[in-house]
Parts: sequence; structure tokens; C-alpha cells
Amino acid sequence: MAPWTGLWGARAGAGAGAYRGTPVVVKMENPNWSISEISPEDAEDEDFLVSGAGAARRRKGGRGKNAKQITWVLLLKAHRAAGCLASLASAAVTLGAAARRRVADGRTDADAGATPGSAGESPVLRSRFYAFIRAFLLLSLLLLAVELAARFHGWDLAASALALPIIGVESLYASWLRLRAAYLAPLLQFLTDACVVLFLIQSADRLIQCLGSFYITVKRIKPRLKSPALPDAEDPDAGYYPMVLVQIPMCNEKEVSVARSQQSIAAVCNLDWPRSNFLVQVLDDSDDPTTQSLIREEVAKWQQTGARILYRHRVLRDGYKAGNLKSAMACSYVKDYEFVAIFDADFQPNPDFLKRTVPHFKDNDELGLVQARWSFVNKDENLLTRLQNINLCFHFEVEQQVNGVFLNFFGFNGTAGVWRIKALEESGGWMERTTVEDMDIAVRAHLHGWKFIFLNDVECQCELPESYEAYRKQQHRWHSGPMQLFRLCIPDIIKSKISVWKKFNLIFLFFLLRKLILPFYSFTLFCIILPMTMFVPEAELPDWVVCYIPALMSLLNILPSPKSFPFIIPYLLFENTMSVTKFNAMISGLFQLGSAYEWVVTKKSGRSSEGDLISLAAAPPRELRHHPKTGSAPSMEALMVLKEQPSPKKEGKKQQKKHNRIYKKELALSLLLLTAAARSLLTKQGIHFYFLLFQGISFLLVGLDLIGEQVE
Repeated sequence: MAPWTGLWGARAGAGAGAYRGTPVVVKMENPNWSISEISPEDAEDEDFLVSGAGAARRRKGGRGKNAKQITWVLLLKAHRAAGCLASLASAAVTLGAAARRRVADGRTDADAGATPGSAGESPVLRSRFYAFIRAFLLLSLLLLAVELAARFHGWDLAASALALPIIGVESLYASWLRLRAAYLAPLLQFLTDACVVLFLIQSADRLIQCLGSFYITVKRIKPRLKSPALPDAEDPDAGYYPMVLVQIPMCNEKEVSVARSQQSIAAVCNLDWPRSNFLVQVLDDSDDPTTQSLIREEVAKWQQTGARILYRHRVLRDGYKAGNLKSAMACSYVKDYEFVAIFDADFQPNPDFLKRTVPHFKDNDELGLVQARWSFVNKDENLLTRLQNINLCFHFEVEQQVNGVFLNFFGFNGTAGVWRIKALEESGGWMERTTVEDMDIAVRAHLHGWKFIFLNDVECQCELPESYEAYRKQQHRWHSGPMQLFRLCIPDIIKSKISVWKKFNLIFLFFLLRKLILPFYSFTLFCIILPMTMFVPEAELPDWVVCYIPALMSLLNILPSPKSFPFIIPYLLFENTMSVTKFNAMISGLFQLGSAYEWVVTKKSGRSSEGDLISLAAAPPRELRHHPKTGSAPSMEALMVLKEQPSPKKEGKKQQKKHNRIYKKELALSLLLLTAAARSLLTKQGIHFYFLLFQGISFLLVGLDLIGEQVE
């Protein structure tokens, strides 16, 4: 294509013969244009050749980029930037439409437990909710309007002028300044300093843990077997194959329960261990008859293959998971077993799981627990699962591993672990007194002198919750339960015969610092104090508290999962957003409020279950490879039956649709943070402004439930 000689050519005052510069060819390939430079020596078209002095000058090597070439490059870059802006605008419009639909739908977290079949939430509840939001927004805007008016009228009164008598509206503002400086600022500054001290203590603890993890990695420290590894022989007399009881506790999990239960049952029945030396207990607490029959049928199929597997169902479902495990351990045949391995319904151990965990108990009579780490089949499903993966990778890679190596103690994760049954019995067995029965038994076993081992290289696949509602309920239970347990076991810790250092570790580090102080300062400092300092500027919060230290801590948290580095900023913002839920759970557990004893099974999508189940069905069990006619491998029939046959409880009722909800606390705090961000512009506090702005947007997205799985 011939070079364009529009405005620039006309401005030059000559035609094509006066064309100057390096000719270019522009290929109009939307959205990515490309430029091909044509050398005058290689061009055949006379229109590209320039004769005379201009050509001679270029042949001498003086050719350079002229204004027209630079203009084309700038235009193309502008085109790409416009394309990016268009994509961002489209995403913003889509997000705005989703937010508008969410607000119009009006289902809040307060009516999450509405009666099934109801038309919707109470109109009174909705009106109160919006009245609360409007009142909070008006109050925030009023404070901002006062500051704007003072700035506009020049009421920037010095401290010496506040003592002088001033009349009019300006006197009201002067009174507000005196009140703020004399009473509000000292109190807020005291709270700020206290939270900063707690923040530094917790950050130091986090840094020490990371250094310990780094030391373990460099020195390649890992638990070693005190005896040789097991041989590959199947003969129980040829090696160390003690009697192992394998338990799979499960409860109602709606439409995905059978798929995941089949998957877990298949994985456990295929464990590489002599079948005469392990027994599988399927502990079904479901109250849906259809689910019960399908799981019982799956157990019967595996019994036909020769697997030693039993189905148990409780009539009285007391104590949730702890009650289920306690009931199973009361069976008379349990006395014949030395160890018990526990797997939740969505956990699938590898065939060599027992061979890599149980040998650590040999010739180690003080060992009570061997814990494996988790891996996640859906960690890349959405932003919420990616952020959870960052948290849990740090938990296993750093917290569990460091505590296991240097202290021989950590909190049991409730699944993917092997217990010595003697340790459970001496510690009092499973108790239903808290919602964290796994942490409860771990603390009691530690007080009785039992040691723990964490195996970072032994993984057990599971699934992360993909919806914010499920994740929020899970975090509430995980943070209210420890506070319940702390109230109950603090006398036992003080009276125990363990060393003073172990008592200090349990009371201060394990409970107070990591379970109480962390959610307290995270919520108070970044969600309350920081925005308040914008309206009470006499109380100062240093930049390093707002930016540098949190950034460093987030960087340390993300090191165990380096592939998640692009999500470091969303991770920092989301963790501060979750502090609302964690703080509320901590308070409810500490003071025994109503929600402290709420035990809700974490909902999982089961997306990966069907594909894995098909692969298990395609590969017959280990014993069936030699005896193909003795039984059948798991199939997808039960899953299809569950989808086709509704539960008897749901027959005759209209099926409830799932809805995303609006979370009032998060939404209200987003208004406060965004208003404080606007106020920070007046004082030109750059770091504070950006932090408040992005944190407010994060609260807004979470408050409208726009993170995680979206329900159409």
C-alpha cells in the first residue's frame, strides 16, 4: 500500500515526490496491527524511491526515524491501549450488571436460612437492610462533606487559633477540631499503637516460621524411618504390616455426595496393603434414604471384590463428626487394630499412602500421629480457589512442617492422617464439646506426651470450596472452634506436666497469637483504625504499617506456591476482607455466642469427582486384575440414579434455586473504606489512598458475592 500523505503530506507543501522518511506498510489485521519496514534499496515500486539529495543523504547512513514513522507506531500503540481499555470497560459493564442484579435480587446473608419453598426473604428485613446501608452511607458522606466544606472555605485553623473565640459556622468546626484533638485522637492513637505492636509480634512469628522452613529446605530435613522401609511383598509375615482401621466419615452433601463417596471408597479400597490387615468403615451420617441406599450399594460392590469394608449408619446423629467417629471407635472389633487412618468423603489417598505413613510408627512408641499434606484438584477453578491454595500451601509447607520438625506438635487437620489408637484412648477419645474435634484431640494427646510427625512429601488429593458462602462458613467454624477449645483446655494446659516451653507454645503461640491476635488486629487495624485516621488525622498510622510490612508478609505467604505470585495483591486484599468473618467467629467462640456451635458441612462442587471416578472405573481393582469375574469396579450408574431420582423429602416440593447473596458487614465496610479513600485525597496521603481504595473495592466485590462460583 502506498504511503499515506494526508495531513502531514499536505503540511509539507509537496506531493509524493517530496515524501521524506522510511516508508512503511501497515497491515490492517484487527486487533493487532503490524508494521513492515521496506528498504528503499529493495523496493521495486517507484513511488517508494526518492531521488536527489534526500536519497543521497540516506545512502550515506543518515537515515533515521522520521515523524511519520513515530506517529504510526504511537497510533498502533494507542490502538492496542484502546483495545485493552475496551476490554476493561466491557468487564466493568458486566461486573456492574451483575452487581445491579445482585442488589435487585436482595437476598442477604441474614436470610440464608430461609424456609425452603418460601417466595423470598421478608420485606421488612430487606427494608431494614437498605435503611442501614443508606444511614451508614449518609454518615460517611456527612463527615466527608464537613471536611470538603472546611477545605473549600479555608477553615484550616492552626492549633493556636482553636483557643480563640470564633463565631458562626466556623466556630462549630473549631469545636469539632478541639474535641477531635483532645479526646478522639489520643484514644485512637492508643488503639493504633497497641495494634501495631501486636502486628509486629505476629509478623515476627511469621518471619521466624519462614526462616525455619527455609532452614528445613536447605538442610533437607525430613522425618526418617527408624526401621527399614517395607518390602513390596504382599505377605503380611514378610514385613511390617500392622492392623489398620480406615474410616471414611461422611454426611449429607446433596447432589455430589455419592460421586465423591464412590471416589473416596474406591481409592481407599485400592490401598496397597494386605487386605487381611486393614478394614474400611464407611461412617454415613446422611439422613437422605436415597443417598444411604446408594452408598450402601457401593459398599456391597466392593465387598464382592473381597475388600474388607463395612457400612455404618447412626440412628441418633449427635455430636456431628466427633460423634460419628466416637461411635465407630466403640465397636468391639476395634480392639484388634493398632492404627486408624481417617479420610473425609472428598479425599482420595494414593495407593501407597499407608506404606509411606504407617512405617514411621515402628520402633517409635512415643509417636501418636502421622499427618500428610493436602493437594487440591480444583485449585485453578476460580480466583477464590487460587487464594485458598495460597493460604493452605503456607499452612502445610511452613506452619505444619516447622512445628512438626522443631516441636513434634501441630494441629491435626481432621483427615489424611494416621493415629495410634492407644494415643486416642489415653487422650480421652473423640469429644463433641467443640466444632474443631481434630484440634481438640491433638491438644489433649500433646498434653499426654505423644509426639506428631508431618510428612510434607505425602499428599492426599481433595477439593476446595468454590463458592464464597461455603468458604465463609468453613472459616467461621475454623476460627470459632479454637476459641471454644482454648476456654475449655486452658486449665488442663496449666496443670499438665509438660515443660514450661511447651505450655508457653500452646497458650501464647498456638492459641493467643495465631488464633486470637491475628484476626483481632487484622480486622481492627486495617478495617476500622485505618479509615478512622483519615477523619481524625491527629492519630497517625505510618506508611510502613500500611504498605511495606503487609507486602512483605504477603510475599512470605506466597513463597510456598510461587506459581501464585501474580495473585499477591488480590491475596493481601482478600485476607483483610476475610478478617471480618474471622473476627466475628473469634468473638463468638471466645464468648460462647449462638453461632459458636454452628457446624455446617462445607459444600463442595464435586467437579473433579466424575472424571476421576471414570478413570477408577476403567482401571479394575488390584485383586480383580487376576480374578475379573469376582465383582465389578465402581461405575457412574449410582451417580446417574441420584440425578434422576429425587430425594423422598423433596418430592412434591418445588426445587429451590441457588442464589448469590449480599453480605451486609462487608458491604457496609466497603462504604466506609471508599469514603475514607476520598477523604485521604484531601490530605494527599498517597499510600493510604491506594490501600483504602483497593481495599474498599475488595470489600465491595465480596459484599456483593462476586468472587468465587457464580450462580446463574
